[in-house]
Amino acid sequence: MQTLETSITATSINRLNELSYTVDSLLDAIKIHEADYNNENPAVYCGTNNGSINGLWIDLTTFADYDDFIDFCKAVHSDESDPELMFQDFEYFPREYYSESCMDRETFDKIQAYADLCERYSREAVTEYIDCGFELEDFEDRYQGAYDSEEDYAREIVDQCYDLEKMGNLACYFDYSAFARDLFMCDYTFCGGYVFSNY
Repeated sequence: MQTLETSITATSINRLNELSYTVDSLLDAIKIHEADYNNENPAVYCGTNNGSINGLWIDLTTFADYDDFIDFCKAVHSDESDPELMFQDFEYFPREYYSESCMDRETFDKIQAYADLCERYSREAVTEYIDCGFELEDFEDRYQGAYDSEEDYAREIVDQCYDLEKMGNLACYFDYSAFARDLFMCDYTFCGGYVFSNY
């Protein structure tokens, strides 16, 4: 990013004021919102469509809402009279949420929700879930956990729901593989080591 001080003019100061920023408050905001690769939060590189590569990697999880994010992006590019924001690269969120030419409110909210779920569960589980084609808002209802295989999950279901000990020696004849096959025929999906309910 070009140094902010070298791009500040009286006109850009007026633009900052319109966005409820001062030069000092923008410098403070940059410290808060600039992406830190140590935390792997979802981030975009925000430049503009003016032929320049000047821009900033921005941590999307540091904003209260979409409007704050867009105002910050415009403030970063206050040296342009009407910046056409471009999100020229992205990190740490699913590709299907990325568009170079725009970041709308719905997509921003999805990325925020994705980041929140990744914090509470695991990035791998949430990403596998999305790759399976499920809707993000249903993750907590559908997520069953991490398992080595479909049969591994089937064994846990049997342990929790059935008392095979009552069958005595016959219990060793229980077909876990067939039970798993039935479970995952319609009711569950196994993706990348994670089990999700289909309902």
